[in-house]
Amino acid sequence: QVQLVESGGGLVQTGGSLRLSCAASGRTFSNYAMAWFRQAPGKGREFVARIRWNGGGTYYADSVKGRFTISGDNAKNTVYLQMASLKPEDTAVYYCAAAPSSVSGFTSWGQGTQVTVSS
Repeated sequence: QVQLVESGGGLVQTGGSLRLSCAASGRTFSNYAMAWFRQAPGKGREFVARIRWNGGGTYYADSVKGRFTISGDNAKNTVYLQMASLKPEDTAVYYCAAAPSSVSGFTSWGQGTQVTVSS
């Protein structure tokens, strides 16, 4: 089991930046990939970005491509989401997730951190 704790959310103006962090503990050696998802009020949870630990391959949703950057620090078991050029439509609760294998899906989730972008 992997425990995930997000931090770094807050209130920012349109065009601003934030960096989210996700610290993993527990069976972190078994992680295949980690990702960020988000859920806006009244909407379903949507994928934002993913990173594979081996090779560091990344993948982004079209809505954030070119504005958000996902990165990881193996030594700290931490994944980051650098968000720039934020828009009001980026307002959501952001969740960190971990996948133990390429076929398991994301089975461990954090509690979420609120990001609010004011217009």
